[in-house]
Amino acid sequence: MFYEFLKLGLEHILDLNGFDHILFVTVLCALYNVTQWKKILILVTAFTLGHSLTLVLSSLDMVRIAPDLVETLIPITIIITAIINIFMSDSHHVNEKNIRINYLMALLFGLIHGLGFSNYFKAIMGREQSIIKPLFAFNVGVELGQIVIVACVMLLGYVCMSVLKIPKKYWTSTISVLAIAASVWILVQ
Repeated sequence: MFYEFLKLGLEHILDLNGFDHILFVTVLCALYNVTQWKKILILVTAFTLGHSLTLVLSSLDMVRIAPDLVETLIPITIIITAIINIFMSDSHHVNEKNIRINYLMALLFGLIHGLGFSNYFKAIMGREQSIIKPLFAFNVGVELGQIVIVACVMLLGYVCMSVLKIPKKYWTSTISVLAIAASVWILVQ
């Protein structure tokens, strides 16, 4: 059972048909480079804590929000994150206070994204007696998927910034503008 739910969490994150999560993790990481891996780890962990909390609360029917509202809020979180990235890509705005705000934002936006997972998770839960093991396994799968996304973004960022010598500001801004465009497309669909 553990492996099945772990696999479902991993597949759910890496599913290109629901690329909004891939897009969000990508834009979260776009502000950082490989040498800032500790900050990326904190950022992704904050996001995971947020979405895990709402996934638990929603699975226990303690929180209910209309799926259409959640599906609208998810691309909005991507757009907000991308706009903040563009603003912060100027090195004058990157400081510890703003980085901490970024962590808090990842946690709060994780709450919204967790609601997006909740309907999917409830559907796959079926008639399971306990949600603890399936929920834990699913979240481990989600986290592993996020690590794959982060590794890909960091590798691409390394190639662009270190090998191709693209300034970090342009890397961050390009990824962020592309994320905004994709999110607007999601919203108007």
